[in-house]
Amino acid sequence: MDVTPEDVTLASELVVEAAALAARIRAEDDLEARAKTGVSDLVTAADLAAEARIVERLDAERPHDGLLGEEGTARDGSSGRRWVIDPVDGTYNFASGFDYWCSAVALAEGDRVLLGAVAHHATGTVVVGGPDVPTTRNGRPVARLEDAPVARLSAATYAHPAFIVDHPGFASWRRAAALPATIRMLGSGSMDLVGVATGRLGCWFQHSTPDWDWLPGQALVAGAGGTTERVEADGLRWSVAGPATAARELAAALRGDGA
Repeated sequence: MDVTPEDVTLASELVVEAAALAARIRAEDDLEARAKTGVSDLVTAADLAAEARIVERLDAERPHDGLLGEEGTARDGSSGRRWVIDPVDGTYNFASGFDYWCSAVALAEGDRVLLGAVAHHATGTVVVGGPDVPTTRNGRPVARLEDAPVARLSAATYAHPAFIVDHPGFASWRRAAALPATIRMLGSGSMDLVGVATGRLGCWFQHSTPDWDWLPGQALVAGAGGTTERVEADGLRWSVAGPATAARELAAALRGDGA
């Protein structure tokens, strides 16, 4: 099923409303943050409220679509479509008062992502796009990504301290991280992928990325003419995005091709 203008409008409104609600809760100093899997993996009252707000609209406007949310929403649909929700991506940043966070959604059909939308409340920015929907920033098309080797680009990524210390998959990360001109770890996968789609970051790679952290940004990068793929290496599933040459080089390094 093709993406409709109504899909684009709805996705934009969902993330803008969710981000505004989360920001208001934070401003009221009512976050009630608690750890999920560790100190740096948090959930707050804002995450829960923002996801509930998105689900409320989708229940009313897309009752036959499936739903999957980071904070527990899960519903099978009958339409073949599924909305994937990250109400606050970058919750540690958000709870710390750092504005590198966003609200994100994706619309998928089976294994194919159709559309992504990300709202950055601090700058009033909403980025929307998909493989067949040219990516826009506040309604204006972003420049198409120019091909480039990874050595000429920055790369955003993440490596948890425990992963660095003793995980066998760190060898893959190290091979890929040796290639870019510089590395950035900023704490929000969807914000990073917005950066790739809009040309502010060169490329991106990360392992074990759940759909809510991958699909919204994957759609945006694809809509800007970039390449996205997933790679199996050292027992981990890696997600890679960027210009075609850089993505190919990162994927090869993660697999250890030629090593």
